[in-house]
Amino acid sequence: MVFVDSMIESVLAFVRDNRDWAFWIALVFAFGENLAFLSIVIPSTAILLGVGALVATGQLSLFPIWAGASIGAVIGSVISYVIGWRYGQAILSAWPFRNHPDFIEKGNAAFRRWGAYAITIGHFFGPLRSVVFVLAGISRMSVPVFMVVNFIGCLLWAYVTPLFGEVAGHLIGWIWSFF
Repeated sequence: MVFVDSMIESVLAFVRDNRDWAFWIALVFAFGENLAFLSIVIPSTAILLGVGALVATGQLSLFPIWAGASIGAVIGSVISYVIGWRYGQAILSAWPFRNHPDFIEKGNAAFRRWGAYAITIGHFFGPLRSVVFVLAGISRMSVPVFMVVNFIGCLLWAYVTPLFGEVAGHLIGWIWSFF
């Protein structure tokens, strides 16, 4: 956990010191967060929340972060969908899926309950995000349906996640002002 905290702090310090790179950093981390195999090991949501807190301090603008995170999320989730489509059931017996059957069951349960909307919803739940796009490909969800609901989910997730960090940053700043 110390390594993860250190990585988050290092990335946030880099973003703060190199705000011209904020778009690209958001793109890379959102890509990793939405790519099936990387999403389990990269704390991208925490980083995007922290970047949102930097927006609250006035050190960054939300738009480049949102744009970069949106594009990265689309690329990562589409690649995950293609992996599921291409490799089908064989992928479920490979790492990391074989080590996390509960993630697969959560993804299947989401599809049974929500259908195509599970893609949009899946963007907001870490364990589900790691498998929902692959499961959409495995289940042969229609490409146009996947693209539409995924695009909407990517735009919403990329906006809401750093925005939540920004709001939390403002709230913490407001509370801190009383001390």
